[in-house]
Amino acid sequence: MAEDTSAWDLKYTNLDRIRQHRYEVAVIPVGAVEAHNHHLPEGMDVIHTEYVARESCRMAWEQSQSTICLPAVPFGVDCNLLAFPLTIHVSQKTLDAYLTEMIQSLRKHGIQKVVLLNGHGGNDFKPLARQIQYELDVHVFVCDWWKVGKEVYDTLFGKVDDHGGAMETSVAMFICPECVELDKAGPGMVPPFRFEALRQGWVYTSRDFSKLNDHCSVSSNVAPDAQKGRQYLELVCGRISRFLAELAASPIDSAF
Repeated sequence: MAEDTSAWDLKYTNLDRIRQHRYEVAVIPVGAVEAHNHHLPEGMDVIHTEYVARESCRMAWEQSQSTICLPAVPFGVDCNLLAFPLTIHVSQKTLDAYLTEMIQSLRKHGIQKVVLLNGHGGNDFKPLARQIQYELDVHVFVCDWWKVGKEVYDTLFGKVDDHGGAMETSVAMFICPECVELDKAGPGMVPPFRFEALRQGWVYTSRDFSKLNDHCSVSSNVAPDAQKGRQYLELVCGRISRFLAELAASPIDSAF
């Protein structure tokens, strides 16, 4: 039999390999298609989230051969970026319904542990996880992958970096350098919030990105660097893979 190299990736594996394994954990990457400054691809959230999901599942497979990575869901909640051409928006309600039916299918196949690996700040899956665990005997975990290394994020990419800036550019320069047109990048400078409560972060509002600048970016002045992208991805994927292996090995008991 050929080396079992793709049994962790649903898009590339086959029925023969699937029947040889007992999958405990399913990972669903969820991204978005939207403007990311002038120099990054519209599908940046799909590209980096699928990379993190696949790499984390590959590493977890080496520890516990019971995790499966699903193909990425490409579209997300993007109503506040629709002023930029060809941004694709689906409502949270629609996205939740889509994911719910995916999770129902996984439960039909005996998988009760599901990780939603989120790569877009506009998506909010905490209410969905709460509702599904009430309705089904399925445990849903939500991970915003870019937050996994938050204690080093500011040091690598700058405190105000948020969208289409130093982090996403550095990551893209590492995983898909052919997609980065750095000479076209806008500065990502945005005006501060008018209200102190918003500036301090204890009040939240949705941002209309078209009012921030004309290139849909919020960035620090830290120069992007492929090695910083690699460093951050290695940290993130290492942590997520260890969690997946631990989750797969943990029994669903009264204290789960």
